[in-house]
Amino acid sequence: MKAYEKSGVNIQKAEELVSKIKIHAKSTFTSNVLSEIGHFGGFFDARFEEYNEPVLISSVDGVGTKLKIAINANRHDTIGQDLVNHCVDDILCAGAKPLFFLDYLAFGKLNLEVAEQIINGFSTACRENGCALIGGETAEMPGLYAENEYDISGTIVGVVEKKKIIDGKRIQPGDVLIGLKSNGLHTNGYSLARKILLENFSLTDYLHELDSTLANELLKVHKSYLNTIFPLLGEFDIKGISHITGGGILGNTKRILPNELKLIIDWNSWERPAIFHLIQKTGNISEDEMREVFNLGIGMIIIISESEKSKLVSELNANGEVPVLIGRVE
Repeated sequence: MKAYEKSGVNIQKAEELVSKIKIHAKSTFTSNVLSEIGHFGGFFDARFEEYNEPVLISSVDGVGTKLKIAINANRHDTIGQDLVNHCVDDILCAGAKPLFFLDYLAFGKLNLEVAEQIINGFSTACRENGCALIGGETAEMPGLYAENEYDISGTIVGVVEKKKIIDGKRIQPGDVLIGLKSNGLHTNGYSLARKILLENFSLTDYLHELDSTLANELLKVHKSYLNTIFPLLGEFDIKGISHITGGGILGNTKRILPNELKLIIDWNSWERPAIFHLIQKTGNISEDEMREVFNLGIGMIIIISESEKSKLVSELNANGEVPVLIGRVE
């Protein structure tokens, strides 16, 4: 055994993983991808013939301590989807279409089976969102992470026509907030959720109020809203989009609101998923803190004029969404 391997790093295993990654990544390639996995960088043809003034939009993120749930449940096939979808939703708030995604994976000790499950999740979500997985980095770092632990993050790049950028500057009093339902916690609030729930339940417990095991509920995939919202951008005058992550509905939607305006939220206008009731009741969490930490069942918010409200709601219903009028701008 070589000295480097004795220290905890297995180069041969890493090379074997790269060969597996190539298979998954290639299934996501679009005609703009010019390189194979394994180069020192990913090559993407940046000719955007359908755009007059293309603007690149980028975002980087992780999935927080939801990783702990995946690791403890030994289920790694969805966490990659969470990351891609989270990043897609972030740039969708500017009206951007995703182009390509790059991942970062760091292990205490590289586990090929686990790594391939995670990467399969990346490629699944990339295909669903029409973007290419063109590169990434896999590191083995004994001493920094425990042997069975890992961390992931990702970077996404998308494109939007300059004059069609959605930045919230045109939001005005009287505009309304249309909420799109979340698929549970998505990827935020897991530090609080874990502390409360895992002190009282096991991940394998079947909870009748959830109609599932706790693990199944907490590992629900963060929902991508791209295929719902992107086709609407040319049809409606959407003034603002907010992705409800850490900071909750108010914290995230204020980010796109002109300073002189405020939000009025009707907190009783939708039914919260059971997981939020369970967390609040079990942990005796105040309503203010629940609103600050969790999405409470609303994953994205569209801000639009009152005059377009009814037509937008009808369109969303026709597309299988259940939109909720959750508030207004004053």
